[in-house]
Amino acid sequence: MQTIPLDAQDRTILGKKVKTLRVVGLVPAHVFGNKIATENVTVNSRDFLKVFAKSGESGLIDLKIGADKIRPVLVRDVQVHAVSSEPLHIDFYQVNLKESVRVTVPVVLKGDQPEIVRSGEAVVIQPMSEIEVEALPTELPENIEVDITSLLAIGDSIIVSSLVVPEGVTIHADLEAVVVKLDNAVTEEMQKLLEEQAAEQAATQEAAAAEAVTTEGGEVAVEGEAVTAGAEGAVAEVAEGEQAKTETPSEEKPQE
Repeated sequence: MQTIPLDAQDRTILGKKVKTLRVVGLVPAHVFGNKIATENVTVNSRDFLKVFAKSGESGLIDLKIGADKIRPVLVRDVQVHAVSSEPLHIDFYQVNLKESVRVTVPVVLKGDQPEIVRSGEAVVIQPMSEIEVEALPTELPENIEVDITSLLAIGDSIIVSSLVVPEGVTIHADLEAVVVKLDNAVTEEMQKLLEEQAAEQAATQEAAAAEAVTTEGGEVAVEGEAVTAGAEGAVAEVAEGEQAKTETPSEEKPQE
C-alpha cells in the first residue's frame, strides 16, 4: 500500500484554547501508539480532509511533524461538528511497520446486478458493510471487494468464508456470517405487515356486514309485530260481530 504524506506541526495550545486554532483552519490532534509518548500536533483542516478521503481508517499516512520527524500513522478517530461536519479533533495511531494491526475496512460490492434483481423480483441485501481485518500496516487493504454476479436466485448468499483477501491479510469475523444475499423484493416483514393489514380490513368489512344484517332483522321484526297487531284486531272485530249477532233478539213469531 502506498503511504500518503500529511504535514503537521507541534502544538502547545491545549484545553479550551484549541478553539482559536479551528478559527484559522487548524485541527488539534494527538499522535499515540504502543510504547511511545503522546504528541500534541495540529494539521490543516483542508489538507487532512483530502488525505482522509483517500486513506480512510486503513490507509497508512506519513505524518511529517515539523522539519525532521515522520510518523507512520493510521487515523484512529475523527470527531466532527454535529452541524457542519468539520473535523474538531483527530487521533492518529502510530504503528510499528513490522507488527500487524487490526482495522475495520469497508465491504464493497462489485459486478452487474443479477437479472432477478433487474426484473424487480429480488433485492440485494448487504448485512455486512464493513469487516475487521489484520495485517502489517503496509499490507492493509483499502476495502474488501465482493463479486455479486454469482448470486442468481432468491436465497443465494455469500458468507465470510467465501471472501477473497490479499495474501497476508486475516479476517476476524464469524466465517458463517452472511455478507450479502438475494431476498424477495417484498421482505418477510413487509409481507407479514401486508397480511395483517388485509386481515384487519377483512375483519372491519365483516363487522360492518354483520351490523347491517342486525339492523335489517330488527326492521323485519317491527314489521312482523305490526302485522300481528293487525291480525289480532281483525280477530277482535270478528269476535265482536259474533257477539253482536248473539245478543240481537230474534224476531218474535206473530201469534196465531
